[in-house]
Formats: sequence, structure tokens, C-alpha cells
Amino acid sequence: MPAPIRLRELIRTIRTARTQAEEREMIQKECAAIRSSFREEDNTYRCRNVAKLLYMHMLGYPAHFGQLECLKLIASQKFTDKRIGYLGAMLLLDERQDVHLLMTNCIKNDLNHSTQYVQGLALCTLGCMGSSEMCRDLAGEVEKLLKTSNSYLRKKAALCAVHVIRKVPELMEMFLPATKNLLSEKNHGVLHTSVVLLTEMCERSPDMLSHFRKLVPQLVRILKNLIMSGYSPEHDVSGISDPFLQVRILRLLRILGKGDDDSSEAMNDILAQVATNTETSKNVGNAILYETVLTIMDIKSESGLRVLAINILGRFLLNNDKNIRYVALTSLLKTVQTDHNAVQRHRSTIVDCLKDLDVSIKRRAMELSFALVNGNNIRGMMKELLYFLDSCDPDFKADCASGIFLAAEKYAPSKRWHIDTIMRVLTTAGSYVRDDSVPNLIQLITNSVQMHAYTVQRLYKALLDDISQQPLVQVASWCIGEYGDLLVSGQCEEEEPIQVSEDEVLDVLEGLLVSNLSTPVTRGYSLTAIMKLSTRFSSLNRIKKVVSIYGSSIDVELQQRAVEYNALFKKYDHMRPALLERMPIMEKTGTNGPAEIVQTNGETESTILDTKHLPNITQPASQANDLLDLLGGNDVVPVIQTTVPTKPASAGGELLDLLGDLSLTGGPTPTPAPSVPMSQPPFLLDGLTSQPLFNDIAAVIPPMTAYNKNGLKIEFTFERSNPNPNIAVITIHATNSTEADMTEFVFQAAVPKTFQLQLLSPSSNVVPALNQGSVTQVIRVLNPQKVRCYCEPRPHSASYRSRSSEISPFILKHLQ
Repeated sequence: MPAPIRLRELIRTIRTARTQAEEREMIQKECAAIRSSFREEDNTYRCRNVAKLLYMHMLGYPAHFGQLECLKLIASQKFTDKRIGYLGAMLLLDERQDVHLLMTNCIKNDLNHSTQYVQGLALCTLGCMGSSEMCRDLAGEVEKLLKTSNSYLRKKAALCAVHVIRKVPELMEMFLPATKNLLSEKNHGVLHTSVVLLTEMCERSPDMLSHFRKLVPQLVRILKNLIMSGYSPEHDVSGISDPFLQVRILRLLRILGKGDDDSSEAMNDILAQVATNTETSKNVGNAILYETVLTIMDIKSESGLRVLAINILGRFLLNNDKNIRYVALTSLLKTVQTDHNAVQRHRSTIVDCLKDLDVSIKRRAMELSFALVNGNNIRGMMKELLYFLDSCDPDFKADCASGIFLAAEKYAPSKRWHIDTIMRVLTTAGSYVRDDSVPNLIQLITNSVQMHAYTVQRLYKALLDDISQQPLVQVASWCIGEYGDLLVSGQCEEEEPIQVSEDEVLDVLEGLLVSNLSTPVTRGYSLTAIMKLSTRFSSLNRIKKVVSIYGSSIDVELQQRAVEYNALFKKYDHMRPALLERMPIMEKTGTNGPAEIVQTNGETESTILDTKHLPNITQPASQANDLLDLLGGNDVVPVIQTTVPTKPASAGGELLDLLGDLSLTGGPTPTPAPSVPMSQPPFLLDGLTSQPLFNDIAAVIPPMTAYNKNGLKIEFTFERSNPNPNIAVITIHATNSTEADMTEFVFQAAVPKTFQLQLLSPSSNVVPALNQGSVTQVIRVLNPQKVRCYCEPRPHSASYRSRSSEISPFILKHLQ
């Protein structure tokens, strides 16, 4: 056979191909020639053929048929063959293929070779694709090379040891004696790889971390020598001596100093020197300063040093490089909770980043701006954020509007300012706000009794200007229906009142009913507002006519409303003034005290919860465990119930109590009676039972933690649904304490077939990091078929479990 073409000629030929098909034809022709050469066991050109095969593999073409040829090259005695063979093994083989086990003996022989370059090839290959079996067999040879005096081999052996530790962590102690002496090496390559090895060991073993903390003074000394040393052409990068080694040492110091006072104290001075002496005109210096800032923030450093670190990030915000600005904003976002006042000094610079053209910088600046809002700067920050809301891209409007709502609710200096701020958001980005914004704003307006006239006047003006923002239109319709008499009376102390007639108000509401911009929900708000005005305005005939027209509407919801309202005008006209009176102040139900105010149709009654007579039961597990223990499990053993407990103390029993139609009315709590025999246990999930359970004690369940693991915490809060008290409303609040956002968050719940479950959409599918926000989701559970679920105490257990032969367990599941 003629000699195969060289690799250089093959590359030149492939590059002349004009189309993909022509290139494939060339590759297939060459692969056929290579296969023929392999079948004839041509040792002369095997190295050249494997090299060409590797080039074709890098182009994306299959080259698996050359795996065994790589093993033959590794077994060769020529260095050029070994070099191509090991390179092919690293590219074509991995631990998923059994062929790689055949080269274990060759690597072992080459690790003991007399030539350092052959040993280096074997170390590189083992450190690249060695499986756990290979690492376990060859760890002894790697450990011997770590102790050699040859710096070329020591640095490669250190990197290979890192791979061995990752594959077989229990072999870590084998490398401990040799690792101690690596930091005394003068060669920067050995120093660099030894720091990498120490970092890997400290991250994987707490014992190693405590053991290597004694090396902090030595690491500090090495870092100080790098800073104070003069010009060294071998290691100099833009005027800085070996920045790669400095970055690695700073990362290792961050691990060693975290949570340890002595180690942190030992490295405070050197960190201050690095922060003040590093040149910032080059990107190399900025990389070192960034690692220094991260180290200062992670260890127990002095307050002055932390302020210096945040000032460095503040200087990064002024840099022209967008990557540096983004890094600074991300770092400040992580530290704002611990050093809030220091970050506040750079507030103006952070706000300026909202005007940046880069989308990533703009988003990080928005998140950081909301994190900086407090009671002192709420007015100024809201002014900037509202301006940003006006001019930002549509992708930002939803998150910005939600952030403004949360900040205004938490830090609003006055009710009027709060209302003005939310109305400004609704007029500028109303279509992007969350679904719960409308009821929240209505509740705010209802509770601000002195602001009713001012609010309805402002909303009426906004409605005349723009009806495209549906949340704004819905809030305005509700307020006009409630406080329309205040609007036409022309009485407003906060600003100059406007003169509006009843017909003008009705014209606006009727215009909403026929507008193409109005959604079905908005039309429902408008029709209800017109109906409410029948008791506030004198234009009764006009209102009757409008309502009767929509009695035949194609929209079923609107038609049902109109038919029911027509019935009020006819058969139940004597009840209409009472039914359409103003809504009472909307109080959020709370469970923080022994007395709770419960409202029904404006009547307030105090429900006193006397907990003195509740049985004192010691619970060994948390409320979340009790809940999951109660709601599901196949290990429930049938137990004959002989006595009735006065009140189960577990949170699960209270949840089942909530699902039933139990009385919530207050009353004196009688002294618990002695246990008496009964024929069957009390039922808890019967939706139509009217007898109070547990001696008329109202079932009020405190919030509970249902899940707390890996930084994710999910809390449950419970309440009854106002329209239907038989529905249990469970609200979940998910928070994230880790440093990274949790994406694709999904919460699932399942109930037996006899139950009805409504799982509403979550507020977001991303749980923000560092507890900077929460994801909320509402679950509604109804038991319409009155399926009974019995509550029985288990022997030697303080918790209560549900048993029923008719239903399957209630399953709560979180998918990470």
C-alpha cells in the first residue's frame, strides 16, 4: 500500500471543501483508508493514522474504531507513539467504556519509567480519564511521585492526586504526609498545584479542614512574598507577580478562615495589604481584588476590612468594563444583608446602573436597589424605581412592579403616599402586575377610611385618561361602586374636588362594559359597581335598564350576575339596601395572640382561645414531621379507640379539624371531662357535621414549617375560605437561604378521589437566594362527599394519625 498522507496534508485538503457534503466525502474516504491500514497491522504508520483520526474526532466525526490502536501505541517503546496514544486515550476513552481498563498496567509501568516525560504522560492521562478502579489501583504510584524531588513530576502528580481524591475520597489520607511538604517548594508550578490539592481536600473533609488550618501562617507568608517581590519576568503578568497563584491562595484562605476566629485574625493584615497595594488599572489586578473581597466577606474579618471590601466593589461599579460592573453588583447583592450600611454609601452609583444599556447589569441593579430600600430612603428610592418602571423594557416591568408593591407595603411613610405609589404603578405598568395586586390594593383603600374620597377621585381621573390598564380599571370600578356618593358630593380635603354628576359616572362604567379593551373580569367589576350605585345614586331606572340588558349576555359570568341583580330589584328589593351597603374594613386574620377578631358581614366578634386546659403532650418531632406523619404513611397499625382525647396537640390534627365544618364561634371552655368509652372515634373530615369537636374549642392552626432542607424552607399558613367555610385554604411560603437562586420550583399536592383539590399558580418559579423574597402558592381542599377520617392515638407516640379504609393518604411532595 502507498504511504498514507500526512496530517498536515489532510487538514489542508479538508479545508478546501466547499460544502458539508464534500467534506463528509473526504472524511469517509480517509476513514476507509485508515481502517484498511489498521486491519493490516501496519505499525509504521499507526501513529500518523491515529493522529488524523483524532483530528477528525475533533471535527465531530465518529472515531471510536481507533480506541484499540491507541492502546497499542501506549504499549510501544517510542515516545512519539506513546504521546499520540495517550492523547488518543484522553480524547476517545472514558470510564464508561470497558476498554480503558486494559491500559491500567501500561500506565502503572509508565509511572515507574526512567524518563520523566513518559511519567508525565501517564500522570496526565490518569488525572484526565481515570476511573475509580484505576485510581484505587494506581494511587500508590501517584503518592510516590508526590514525594520525588523532580518539580516537573510533583506538579503533575499533585493534579493527578486531585482527580484520585474526587473519584475515591477515602484515599485522601494516603496523600496527607506528602501534601504537608508541598508548600515549602520554591517552584511556582508546584506551589500552584499544591494549593489546588489542599483546596480539594479541605472542601471534601472537615477533618482535613481543621488539620490544615495550621498552615495559614505559611500561606500568608507565601502571599506576602508574592506581593512584595520585585519584577520576575517568568511569573509577571501586567506588572503583577503570578496572579494565578495569588488567586488560588486567596480561595484557600477563604475556606480555611470561614467560621474560625484564629485563622481569620491571622489573615486580616495580608488581606488589607492585598486590597490596598494591588494595581487596578489592569484586569489582572481586578481579578485579585475580587477574590480578596470574597475572602474578606466569607471569613470573620474586622468591620473596617469589610468596609474596605465594599468600597472596592463600589469602585468596580465605576469601571467601564461591563463584566466588572456586573460582578460588583452580584457581590454587593450577596453582602447587602450583612453589611447594609456600608452598601448604602454606594446607593447613588447603584441607582445609576439602572440606566445602563446592558440587560444583565440593569436587572442586577434593580434587585440590589430593592434590597437597599428602608424606612429612611423609601421616598427617594421609590422615585428612582418609578422612573425606571416608566422607561424599562417589558421584561422588567413585572418584577419591578412586584418589588415596588412589597417595598411600599413594608416601608410606606403614610397611607396617602402608599396609595399614590401603587396608583402610579397601575397607571404605568398595570398590565404587568401580579394577579393579587388588585385585592391587595382594594384592601389598602378600604382600611384607609380618611382617604376614601381622595382615592375615588384620583381613580376616576385615571379612568378618564386610560382604560387599557385592566388592574387599574378593576380597582377604580370597585371604588366607584363603593364610594360613588363621595365622588359626586365634591368633598375632598386632600386636593381640589372635582364636580361630577351621576350620569357622568354611569357613562364611564357603561363604557367599560362595551369597551373592547375590557376583559370579562373587568366587565364583572363594572356591572357590580353599577349595581352598588343603585343604593347610592338616584338614577335607579337607568341602572335597572343596564342590568336587565346583560341578563342575556353571551358571557355566562356576566349573565349570571345580571340575572341575580334583576332578582334583587324585583323579588328581594327590600333586602337590596342591606346587601349592597359598604364593605367593612378588611382585617387580615392572624393567630399571634390568644384573642382573634373574626369578621362576618361587618359584624365583629371576639373569639377567645383558652389554652389552659389543653393536654400537655411532649412532641419529639417537629410540626412538619407531625403533619406528614398524620397525612400519609403505610405503617399505620389499627388501634381500638377506647377514650376520646380532649384536644389533640399535633398540628396534623388541627389541619384535619380545619377541613371539617367545625364551629369557629367563641365560648367558654369547659373543664375537660374524664375519658369515657365510645362506640366509634370522632370524625374530622365530615363536611356537613355541625357538632363542635373538642369541647367547642375553635381550631386555629399556627403557621408551621413543612419542609426545611438544603436551604429551602416551606411554611404553611391555614385559614377558612370566606365564601365557603368548608374549604380549607393552605398558603405555602417558600424561601431560599442559599447563595444561588433555586429555579424551576414546583410544589405538588395530591388528595384522595373523594376530595376536591385546587392548586393555584405560584407567584414565581424562582426562589430568590439569601431569603431576599419568597414564592407563595395557595391550595384549597374541599371534602364534598362527607368521607370520614378517624383520628386515633398510637401507643408510645404523641402524634396522631388519620385512618380510614375508604381513602388513600394525603401526599405532599416537593420536586427539587
